[in-house]
Amino acid sequence: MAELEKAVAWLGAQGPAMEALLRRLVVVNSYSGSRAGANAVLDLLVAELDGLELALERIGSRRFGDHLHFATGAGGARVLLLGHTDTVFPPGTFDGYQSDGRIARGPGVLDMKGGLVVLVFALRALAEAGVLGRVPLAGLVVSDEEVGSPESQPIIRERSLGAAAALGLESGRAGDLIVTRRKGIVAVDAVAHGVAAHAGGDHEKGKNAIWALARFIDRAQSLTDYARGITVSVGRFEGGTSRNTVPAGASCEVDVRVVSGADAPEVLERLAAAAREAALPGTRIEVKEGVTRPAMERSEASAALAAEYGECQQASGLGHGEAPLSGGGSDASVTAAAGIPSIDGLGPRGQGFHTLEEQVELASFAPKAEALVRFLARRGARS
Repeated sequence: MAELEKAVAWLGAQGPAMEALLRRLVVVNSYSGSRAGANAVLDLLVAELDGLELALERIGSRRFGDHLHFATGAGGARVLLLGHTDTVFPPGTFDGYQSDGRIARGPGVLDMKGGLVVLVFALRALAEAGVLGRVPLAGLVVSDEEVGSPESQPIIRERSLGAAAALGLESGRAGDLIVTRRKGIVAVDAVAHGVAAHAGGDHEKGKNAIWALARFIDRAQSLTDYARGITVSVGRFEGGTSRNTVPAGASCEVDVRVVSGADAPEVLERLAAAAREAALPGTRIEVKEGVTRPAMERSEASAALAAEYGECQQASGLGHGEAPLSGGGSDASVTAAAGIPSIDGLGPRGQGFHTLEEQVELASFAPKAEALVRFLARRGARS
């Protein structure tokens, strides 16, 4: 198909331009808690997409940065592209951009400003070939993914209604393997209430909240079941006011991961039971469910989607196949739970995401964008 060949040829010459955009995105700190940073990154994306055959809608937020929805006017069930502007690095912890022409380093080069570059250039390539407007596609770029998408999950569910497929441009895996399975995530806060007293003069009057919560933590951690893919991890603990005061309060943050959505309610029930068992006379422990992200469960439809996309990757000189179960969640988990065939990990290759060693392979950008172009062009030819 001449149009596809034109799009692929155009992409082949875009290596320097792709890195230039990556640099512009990465030097802007867009930590999830920074509205200004996330909005500055979104401004850059809007500038790149403006003028293409896309209807752009900026969805305002008072808590996070704005979110972006875009769509072509083509009819038929759409392919939904998923991305996010935020990173996990607060200002001053990991900033700047470095490149040796082969590897680029910086906050978000892989997760997932690199994926945003792939998305932008795939759409631009289709536009250069004159076919973008005929492809039934839409996209959502949100600003709160790294904190569980508490605000954007309802938006994702609403805007994905009727979609034929959802593609996540999250960090690419080794061998270009495609993600079809992700663990579900439940954030849990446990708060212990006791009675304060002087640790010397009135020790018997105190009801130690730290002791009660420590008993809860021991029980909570024991719920981990590797055979079932269930993990429970207490990642943060605080409590008390001074060494010589029996503590009246203590709290901890618990991370729960499950392979099946059906497992989450069971674990939450067992955590509530652990809180009741751990409480000492005169104390009580509250267990509060926080932000959740559903499990991304593999289905026949998502496996078929991965195989179809894998053919496009092969044609672009990339690897193919399904990745092992991923312990981390993404917005593709939300679309998968809504019954939409979903795959993920379609961004550029690299390593070290969420660490100060985050890096990306620059040579993977063009072929990753080419694979996306080939897939979307196929879908456009069907409509």
